[in-house]
Amino acid sequence: MRKLLVACIVLGLAVAVAAAAEPAFTTKQVMKEAHKGGLKDKVVAGKASDDEKKQLVALYEALALNKPPKGEESSWKEKTSALISAAKEAQEGKGTDKLKAAADCKGCHSVHKG
Repeated sequence: MRKLLVACIVLGLAVAVAAAAEPAFTTKQVMKEAHKGGLKDKVVAGKASDDEKKQLVALYEALALNKPPKGEESSWKEKTSALISAAKEAQEGKGTDKLKAAADCKGCHSVHKG
């Protein structure tokens, strides 16, 4: 009985950890909200609210948790880390030049778009 209880606890923890690692948004959702929806452009232009800047960071953090449709995962991590870092700098009022450079569509799509 004790072994069964321990096994259930371990299984429950494993499920909780797996659920925590799930991205809040799919890659398609991130592209729709952040890029096609104009959120990134609004942040770059300096017209975004604090909540919108926070949302962009959250979208890019979710993007990093997704798997790349094609290409090397190390490249995906490098590119998404640059997006997150640049979005956080914009959120902190440190400028948007890095965000504009990191959000280069062709640079990422040529390597990772499925």
